Amino acid sequence: MIATHQSPKMYTKAQIAQLFDLPFMDLIMQAQTVHRQNFVANEVQISTLLSIKTGNCPEDCGYCSQSGHYRKKTGLSSEKLLQIQKVVNAAKQAKASGSSRFCMGAAWKHPSDKDMPYLVELIEQVKALGLETCMTLGMLDENKANILAKAGLDYYNHNLDTSREYYSQVTSTRSYDDRLQTLDYVRNAGINVCSGSIVGMGESREDRVNWVYELTQMPLPPDSIPVNLLVPIKGTPLGDKVLAEGRLSVLEWIKTIAVVRICCPNSYVRLSAGRESLTDGEQALAFMAGANSFFYGDKLLTTSNQSQANDDRLMSELGLFCQKPKPRPKIIDAMTGKPETSCPLI
Repeated sequence: MIATHQSPKMYTKAQIAQLFDLPFMDLIMQAQTVHRQNFVANEVQISTLLSIKTGNCPEDCGYCSQSGHYRKKTGLSSEKLLQIQKVVNAAKQAKASGSSRFCMGAAWKHPSDKDMPYLVELIEQVKALGLETCMTLGMLDENKANILAKAGLDYYNHNLDTSREYYSQVTSTRSYDDRLQTLDYVRNAGINVCSGSIVGMGESREDRVNWVYELTQMPLPPDSIPVNLLVPIKGTPLGDKVLAEGRLSVLEWIKTIAVVRICCPNSYVRLSAGRESLTDGEQALAFMAGANSFFYGDKLLTTSNQSQANDDRLMSELGLFCQKPKPRPKIIDAMTGKPETSCPLI
């Protein structure tokens, strides 16, 4: 049976909290029911993530080893922008492995004007392989969002990370509204929005409720919602906090996935960071809770991930199959009928 998207119900914070309070099995069953009403059962979207510029980021996000603020403690070495051909070769390998989307991340506060031709070239070359494209580059202004859109970028990732109330405990170098503004520019440019959170950073369940509520208050919930489970990295403020105080229960993370699925029924819900430490059973429960996307490959930017061989084995055992890529074309010029060339880069 082919699933059809339904108009999402609007939830209050109290109603979202009530979902979290449901007995675990009841919540999972409800989430899987909603999932099958909106997506093809057992079909998963698979992405590969590559860091195209690593380390020495000027932001002070307390969970991130790429922040230049903590590099003396984390020991992460910075790397310059990867050569275009190296990125294209990695994209070819990702496609051969079964990924439908190739995501490229750069440790920037925002891309500079001089970086835009490089990014446009990456989008064009990766799309030429028949892959969907995604980028996460920090904040964007309206002009840069339009440049990426005209190049044909399919998705842009910019996570909210947590609730507005807990956000000051996570970073101080950009505001919550800065993040929402970037998402508005991305959405208005016609690029699919990818925005999620990192759970297990010391936030409360109320913070998780408030983050889900924030998603539902957007003009449209994000097309793709990564639900990361914090990988605590020694030397980062939040990593040290969690290592000292204890990690969030995996079952609470799975409940968060289920609540996101129910409240954002038309969104892809992605398993991202934190998956490398999970058992087969825990991952199966996450898919049962409505997750239908995950990152393929042994590495996510700077943290480890489940091996590809293990993912292939688990997908086979669970009866999951890969979604085919659906890259969108470049923006077409209405006067000429041809794809628009990239707009001015300043």
